[in-house]
Amino acid sequence: MDRLLKRHGDWVRSVSVTTRTPRSGEKDGEDYRFVTPKQFSEMEAGGELLESAKVFDQWYGTPKRFVLEALESGREVILAIDVQGAKKIRQGIGREAALLSFFILPPSIKALRDRLEARGTESAGEIERRMDVAQDEIKDAGSYDHAVVNQNLDQTILEVEEMIQDFKNKRSKKNNALHLS
Repeated sequence: MDRLLKRHGDWVRSVSVTTRTPRSGEKDGEDYRFVTPKQFSEMEAGGELLESAKVFDQWYGTPKRFVLEALESGREVILAIDVQGAKKIRQGIGREAALLSFFILPPSIKALRDRLEARGTESAGEIERRMDVAQDEIKDAGSYDHAVVNQNLDQTILEVEEMIQDFKNKRSKKNNALHLS
C-alpha cells in the first residue's frame, strides 16, 4: 500500500478506526486511528463510518467523511479492509461510486503462517485462530473483482497498479474510484 501511494500522489489510503491497541511501531492517525470502544460506538451510532466489523475481538471501521471528501476532490481512495468490511462497502457506497476490489492472497497457507509468526505480535493460539479465519476468508476471493497472489511484492504492486490504471481508463473521467484490498 505504502509503495503504491508513493508512486501515485493522487491516490490516498483511508486510515481505519480501531479499538485495538497499537502494535509496536504503529502511529495513531497513520496506521490506524486508535479509539476506545465507547468512542467507536459513538462514531458508529453517529453514522460516521461507511462500514464496521468485529475482527478478532476488536472493532474496525472506515471513516465516511474522509472517503467521501477524497472522492469528491478527485482523488483515488484505497481501503485496506477485511472481508466483512468489503462486503458492506460493496453493498453500500459501491453501488454509488466506481469500485474496484482486490483480494490479496498469500502464495500458500504455509507462507501466511510464516508471515504471521515472523511478525511476532500474536501468541501461538492467536496465530491458529487467524489461520482458521484466513482459510474461511480465502473462499470469498471469487467475490472480488480480482484475486492477486502476493508471491513477490514488486510484481504484486505492478499487477495491482496496472489493474487500477486499466479501471481508471475504462470509467468516466468524472467519477473517481474506491479500491478495496
